[in-house]
Amino acid sequence: MTGFRLKTGGEIDRARPVTFTFDGESVTGFAGDTYASALMASGHMVMGRSFKYRRRRGLWGAGVEEPNVWLDITCGAGFAPGRRATTEPAQHGAVTRAATASPSAERDATGAFDWFGRFIPSGFYYKTFMWPDWHLFERHIRAQAGIGTVRRDFTDVPPADRIHHHCDLLVVGAGPVGLAAAVMAAEAGARVMLVDEQDRAGGSLLAHPAVIDGQAAPDWLAAALARLAAAGARVLMRATAFGSYDHGLVAVNQRHDDGRSDTMWQVRPHHVLLATGAIDRPLPFANNDLPGIMSAEAALVYLRRYAVAPGRRVVVATSNNRTGAVAQALAEAGVAVTLVDARADATAPAGIALIRSRIIEAHGRRGVRSVTLADGQRIDCDAVLVSGGLTPTIHLYAQARGKPAWDAEKAAFVPGSTVAGMTLAGAAAGQFTLAGAFAALPEALAPLGLPLAAAPVTGAAPRYEIAAMWPEPGEKGRVWIDLQHDVTAKDVELAARENFTSVEHLKRYTTLGMATDQGKTSNLAGLALMGALTGRTVPQVGTTTYRPPYTPVPYESFAAGRRGVRFNPVKRLALESAHRAAGAVLREYGGWLRPAFYGTDDSAILIEAKQARESAALFDGSTLGKIEVMGPQAEDFLEFVYYNSIRSLKPGRGRYCFVLSETGVVFDDGVLLRLAPDHFIVSCSSSHVDGMRGLLEEWRQDRFDPSRVFIHDATQHWATLTVSGPQARAIIAGAGVEADLSDDVLPHMAIGAGRFGDQPLRIARVSFTGDRSYEISIRATQAAPLWAALRQAGSDHGAVLLGMEALTILRAEKGYLIIGKDTDGTTLPQDLGLTGPLAKKSEEFIGRRSLILPDAADANRRQFTGIEVTDGLGPLPCGAHGVEDRDGRPRSLGYVTSSYFSPTLDRPIALGLIERAQARQGEEIAFQHLGQRRRGRLVAPCFLDPDGGRLHG
Repeated sequence: MTGFRLKTGGEIDRARPVTFTFDGESVTGFAGDTYASALMASGHMVMGRSFKYRRRRGLWGAGVEEPNVWLDITCGAGFAPGRRATTEPAQHGAVTRAATASPSAERDATGAFDWFGRFIPSGFYYKTFMWPDWHLFERHIRAQAGIGTVRRDFTDVPPADRIHHHCDLLVVGAGPVGLAAAVMAAEAGARVMLVDEQDRAGGSLLAHPAVIDGQAAPDWLAAALARLAAAGARVLMRATAFGSYDHGLVAVNQRHDDGRSDTMWQVRPHHVLLATGAIDRPLPFANNDLPGIMSAEAALVYLRRYAVAPGRRVVVATSNNRTGAVAQALAEAGVAVTLVDARADATAPAGIALIRSRIIEAHGRRGVRSVTLADGQRIDCDAVLVSGGLTPTIHLYAQARGKPAWDAEKAAFVPGSTVAGMTLAGAAAGQFTLAGAFAALPEALAPLGLPLAAAPVTGAAPRYEIAAMWPEPGEKGRVWIDLQHDVTAKDVELAARENFTSVEHLKRYTTLGMATDQGKTSNLAGLALMGALTGRTVPQVGTTTYRPPYTPVPYESFAAGRRGVRFNPVKRLALESAHRAAGAVLREYGGWLRPAFYGTDDSAILIEAKQARESAALFDGSTLGKIEVMGPQAEDFLEFVYYNSIRSLKPGRGRYCFVLSETGVVFDDGVLLRLAPDHFIVSCSSSHVDGMRGLLEEWRQDRFDPSRVFIHDATQHWATLTVSGPQARAIIAGAGVEADLSDDVLPHMAIGAGRFGDQPLRIARVSFTGDRSYEISIRATQAAPLWAALRQAGSDHGAVLLGMEALTILRAEKGYLIIGKDTDGTTLPQDLGLTGPLAKKSEEFIGRRSLILPDAADANRRQFTGIEVTDGLGPLPCGAHGVEDRDGRPRSLGYVTSSYFSPTLDRPIALGLIERAQARQGEEIAFQHLGQRRRGRLVAPCFLDPDGGRLHG
């Protein structure tokens, strides 16, 4: 390719030159250029190297379909690795380097890889590097993979913004069809957002002349944008809708060219209209990857928008009737053009030389220099522009679970099945003429239910005609199918020989259509060839799954400000300031900032634990989950969710229950409170609130009628203040709480109501300490007065403020476990001694099947147990392994999960998971930690008050 700049035309600003370097060489362009157009105008042919074989590559496309030319760009203090040259505006003073070459695209040190191409076909690394050890080669192979260079010194990336947006209609694509749709909907009263990945609206109108509603394309375009602004529509340019997700969410990444990081828009529209256009396909012939061979449509974009011609002697090769306009435009710019059309009845614009044939091979080394046609004729040229037909851009449609349908007449997949909340228009819908696309707009916008104005009208255009040209088995030479991943026709043939004939196997074995390409230019050719090899049609071969993102999205956009303390924001108690004023030392527990202890050092922990047993303790338990489950099917729903039986739980009562995962592993524990026949409160553990809410919502949607079960997480609406200990009732009464706390009215595991002043309370008789305890829940905004009153009343009874560290001692004394600390990712309820529900519960519940598998009945499972220290050396280290010696070597039997010194018992206690612990009670075993041996006896987990008398003390 010997591209050159035309003396006039284009959208560039010739009064503002832009200079940058490419691989150390100075390049001059103009404001409005992309790096690709500036390099092409300066005569550069080789702009990159291919991914695998490091072959010389030049430009193929003009937008996100570009597979070849990627740049690492340094501009001022900014660094952008692996950016497409076709989508980046040229910046003055920038330093750019080919991202797939070193030291330069022209003189790449790994260029010799192509000499060994026959020895490294698809899948060669699976077969070649398994012996003697893959890891010997892995580092070197990975160093050659990827696009772009990561700079370790570049860490100061400005945080990206994230915006949540709601609208009636999201239009993706600001070409003529998308603009017309947006105008029609906005002027009918809809809230409209229009997004497009280009730097200006117009789409095909920027390269193809048209007359719309009697106006020339530029005038109609300006008027349409003005009408959108007047109607209040939001228009985002340089904004790519890259993903369609569940519940109608469309993710849009907006680029900024002023140094700011991108903006991530999370758009939830009532309806989506995809006017995303179509992509020009390559043609199959030997050496069709040489620099100078590019998309005919892309060449027209460079000519119209940037005033750059791809060469002086150009062959335009096509199989459809849209490409004559490209040949005519180039001829008018002074380029010598030969049109090679594979259709037998092809015609050419006046003055254009026409040959009815097809290219079978391109020739050249640094770039294309000639082509050979099927009849043996050889044509000298310095650029070849190809068009194998249009492929509708239906990635977002497919991501939304739309099923493409094969249109043999258009030789392309077009939208097939209907997707709720989404319609397609224009070329994306297979409407390849502007008149036809406009005519179909009213139907595409009908789901809005608005009185729409008439769609624009334009002149009639010839019907789209194409002669499908696909790679054929056994073709001579290297016919490139996927330019981004260096996949050839021979690679597809190899996959077929090795029985990788499934479309998904083909993709993974050859890497066809993977990564950023997502099949934009390569999929159809690969599918057609696999069909020819296996005796199937293209639709019988099927399509692969399009996955977001449609184009690469920077990591900072996904993070969008979630860095530092915002990466995982700690949750805060409503009474945090009161705890700080009381001398609390705050630490993070399960995502919450909570008091660890009150005092100057951790000696206060044992004092708090001992005083809580002797008199009373006040504890802020607001972090406990308070997820309300309501509705006619609430009981059925929770009967399925919980391991324990729920139907026998009466209103006003609570039950300690377990929730399992589908594998039967204990997921969470807590008290389930029943307020009414159809109203429950799931009081899950503090660190599992988000997980429990997600689990409940998942099963609600998957197995139950969402209109008959409702879930509401009220955890942070309520503050829960706990009073525990022998003096608990007296303290609550002294604080002015109006409630009947007698054992007859409010026994253990019951819930009642009360008042504090004019505030209603919920009082649950629940204990995590083993002593009489009351959990008082009040609106979080009203918690401070109640806490102050409880503290005042507690001072008359010797009550102590209780932190998390002392609370864990109290619960361990009673053998109460903490999920995730005293269990692991394999713990089943049987391992905790809880076998009753499995034996008695007849109804299905989550994880039931997994509890009857042979592994669940293995007698050697690790089981929950108490551990009594017998060597007099103080508490066992947490994490110490119980061991037995076999053949002179220690073998782990399990490990210590919790270990403390109990001030009430005046001795160390511990809990753990040990093999066959339930059958080995009373047995003394060795424990090992960091080379030290200790001794302990397996005992029941409950060390204090096994009869439970303190619950009523």
